[in-house]
Amino acid sequence: MNYGHRQFVRPKRGVFLKAGVQTGGREEPEMDPWILKFLRHLSAERGASIYTERNYRQALLEFFRWRKNQHQAAPDWSGLRRDDFRDYLRFLGRGPLSRAAVQLRFSALRSFYKFLVRNGVAAVSPIRKIMLPRAEKRLPRFLTVPQLADLLETPARELQREAKANDKADATIYFRDAAILEVIYSCGLRVSELCQLRAEDVDWPGQLVRVRGKGKKERLVSIGAPALEAVRAYWKIGGYAPAGGMPVFLARPRKISPLTPRTVQLRLKKYLRAARLDPKLTPHKLRHSFATHLLDAGADLRSVQELLGHAHLATTQVYTHLTTERLKRAYDQAHPRA
Repeated sequence: MNYGHRQFVRPKRGVFLKAGVQTGGREEPEMDPWILKFLRHLSAERGASIYTERNYRQALLEFFRWRKNQHQAAPDWSGLRRDDFRDYLRFLGRGPLSRAAVQLRFSALRSFYKFLVRNGVAAVSPIRKIMLPRAEKRLPRFLTVPQLADLLETPARELQREAKANDKADATIYFRDAAILEVIYSCGLRVSELCQLRAEDVDWPGQLVRVRGKGKKERLVSIGAPALEAVRAYWKIGGYAPAGGMPVFLARPRKISPLTPRTVQLRLKKYLRAARLDPKLTPHKLRHSFATHLLDAGADLRSVQELLGHAHLATTQVYTHLTTERLKRAYDQAHPRA
């Protein structure tokens, strides 16, 4: 079972934007030409993630439909004023959306108008200086070091359990999943970054991985020996010999197709249940755990920022609140005069 000589064809991103009418197999009856151009710009020039494309597309179409229903005509982007968007903000405020969801919609509209201004469609952005409700501050959830250690061992335990019940259990899947969990935690990767890893991105002697992050930005991240060994074990048992642009992780053992975020999410849920942890935790929580454990062990904030690929230090600073809260609890529980 050697796949090393098969040709791997990387799927095209943004395929749902073809002709501006389809996404996920369903027809989109109306698509504003400037929204379509902006979405193509996001995919081709800005290197936005598939999640940003999806969320911005939904946000812009929601506004398009709302405006059309209100005025029985498609929006004239050059003619809209600040009060039009204040009306939309009030409309959203009457609904069930969270503050973060409202901010996401206006983030999409702001980026869209920057694009329109650059292309001469609008003179200025009417969304500037619109005051939005502040998003609720929520601390990221993470697993403790013992919990994570137990989770990392769960694929091996599940393989043993299945092998006892079924002689035809496919060990390749479990070895792959063990390597996935090790790599996410070792490198602090986003799930989209994990799925994009190629064989040529792994520097085995240097214990480094080249990661393609948001906005086509690349960074080098250290990878631990246990994660590298887990990848080697997965390739060996699967008879997989990737090279060049071939993916590090396959969606199926005998098919050269890259892993998808959805597969990672579903497999993680399986192991969380098996480890008696909250199955609602997402792969991103492993990234949170990576950052929190580094800071707990004394890593400086700037280094963690670079490892995570955060553009702004403020994004990384949320993890300092986690460590501060933990220290406060330890103080309250242990100090005799707390």
